[in-house]
Amino acid sequence: MEIGFYSGSFDPFTIGHLHVLKQALRICDKVIIGIGTNSDKKRRFDKDLIKEAIEKVLVRENISNVSVIIYEGLTFKAALDNNATLLLRGIRNNGTDYNYEESLAATNKEASGLDTIYIRACEYGNVSSSLVMEFLKNDVDVSKYLPKDVLEVVMKSKI
Repeated sequence: MEIGFYSGSFDPFTIGHLHVLKQALRICDKVIIGIGTNSDKKRRFDKDLIKEAIEKVLVRENISNVSVIIYEGLTFKAALDNNATLLLRGIRNNGTDYNYEESLAATNKEASGLDTIYIRACEYGNVSSSLVMEFLKNDVDVSKYLPKDVLEVVMKSKI
């Protein structure tokens, strides 16, 4: 049984993240979405609210073989603690993403033995949490970039 661990800050969880998740489910029997902390970034939305919103998205999308957790510390440790067999990462349409992810994958493989699978964001390669935040700051409609339940959290918490 393949159990994928899809980690990120998901701050917020975008349609690009959802696309990657759906593709991951084509190769994994189960996926665990791990909402982690990136020490290089300040969190914009409460992790518990984002977790609840993602869980609502899963129900709305009729996805039952995915669980959502919040974790602290190293991703590979959280993956191992949750019996994951693979790490899953989304790649947008630029070389910078690949180079960054490849460095992480090599380190995680060495430390844990877990392989990383990259999933292309495809037509959602331009969508990022940073883009969503920049649009929000400038009063641009972000509804086409976020699943409905996440959009509701974002709009209630709008900065």
